[in-house]
Amino acid sequence: MPDSVSAVVLAGGLARRMGGEDKGLVMLAERPMVSYVLDNLSQQVQQVMINANRSQQQYAEFGYPVIADETQEFAGPLAGMAAALPHIDGEWLLSAPCDCPMLPKDLAQRMLSEIKRTDSLVAVAHDGERAQHVILMLHKSLYASINQFLANGDRKIVLWYRQQPHVAVDFSDQADAFINVNTPEQCQQLAEMLTSE
Repeated sequence: MPDSVSAVVLAGGLARRMGGEDKGLVMLAERPMVSYVLDNLSQQVQQVMINANRSQQQYAEFGYPVIADETQEFAGPLAGMAAALPHIDGEWLLSAPCDCPMLPKDLAQRMLSEIKRTDSLVAVAHDGERAQHVILMLHKSLYASINQFLANGDRKIVLWYRQQPHVAVDFSDQADAFINVNTPEQCQQLAEMLTSE
């Protein structure tokens, strides 16, 4: 387990496609969806946090620190990363959304390895077809850069990380690990997949 990596599970959004229901707390095969992500990442990194802007008491019950965005504007995933960066123990922050319950078990290790191999400051997971923009590893020195980007009114993660030395990390061998849940229908389909395994 790399001792220089912390993780933040992003649960700060409005989940409009889930009817506004707090996505991380949606039940998936009899467990809150966020619990899959927390259990997975806690095996890979030294420190885990949850970024949430509502339902904070419920999220705190999972036993990890809960950190809200520094703004009140639901400014998206980058704001969640910016909120977490001052609280990390090590040099690197791994971010993952609360609606990706099947993430690779070697996510942190492979991301950090590629960062070191390429001397990058950001790594983004790639499933073989597309970059998974919210599944990032970034260096703590980028805190000011993110805040400046947000202060300028920008929110698109891809625009921000393309301004940094970055690398895409190939996870095409585990493309299904990046299935995410945006609608009640997808939640039902994934629940059936998980219970049939």
